[in-house]
Amino acid sequence: MASSYAQTYLERDVRTLQQVGDLSQFHSFLRALAARCSQLLNLTDLAKDPGLALNTAKAWLSVLEATYQVLVLRPYFANIGKRLVKTPKVFFTDVGTLCYLSGLKDPAHAAAGPLGGAIMETAVLSEIVKTLMHRGLDPSVYFWRTSVGSEVDFLIEFGIKLVPVEVKLSATPRPSMAASIKTLRDDLGDRAAPRYVIHPGDMRIPLGSEVTALPFAEL
Repeated sequence: MASSYAQTYLERDVRTLQQVGDLSQFHSFLRALAARCSQLLNLTDLAKDPGLALNTAKAWLSVLEATYQVLVLRPYFANIGKRLVKTPKVFFTDVGTLCYLSGLKDPAHAAAGPLGGAIMETAVLSEIVKTLMHRGLDPSVYFWRTSVGSEVDFLIEFGIKLVPVEVKLSATPRPSMAASIKTLRDDLGDRAAPRYVIHPGDMRIPLGSEVTALPFAEL
C-alpha cells in the first residue's frame, strides 16, 4: 500500500509538479527527510545527503508541504523572556509512508527502533490535525523548545488558550513525564489550558495539577 502510494504520488505526481529529473535522487531526498522526521530541520544538511542544491531541496520540500504530504511544524514564540529555538520541525502526515521510506515493515521493530519516538509523534500529530480539520478548524499546531533543551512536543492553539501535548513511548505513565509541560505552564501562565501526555498504553490517569496521561486510542 505505502509502496504504491509512493510510486503514484511521491514519485509520479511530485515529479510532474516540480519537474524532477532524477527520480533516484528524489527518492534519496525522501529517505533523508524521513530519517529527520520530528527533528529540527536543517535544510543544508538535508540537501547534502542526496547531493542537492539548497534551492532544490527547498522547492521539493515546499511541494510536499503544499500537497499535505509533510507538515512543517513551526516553533511557538511568546514574550516570556526565554531564548527559544526558532528552527521548524518536519513530519510526514502518514505513518505508513514514514515507515516505508525508513525501510520499516514490522510494527514491533518500528516501535522499538530508533525511529520509535518519531513514529509515535507522527501518529499523534496526524490525529490532532485530522480531528481539528473534521471540526472545521484551521489546525494551529506548534512546538515549544528553549535553547537549553526544555521542550513540549505540540502546542494546540484554541483562541487565546494553548493546549500543551507531550508524547511518550512508554505505556506506563509517571509524573516525571510531565516535567517539560510544567515548565511551559509556568511560562504561559493563564494561557495554558489543561495539559496532556499521550502514550500507547490504556491508562488515563492524572500526573499532576491539570495534567492528564491520555491513551493514544482516546485521541
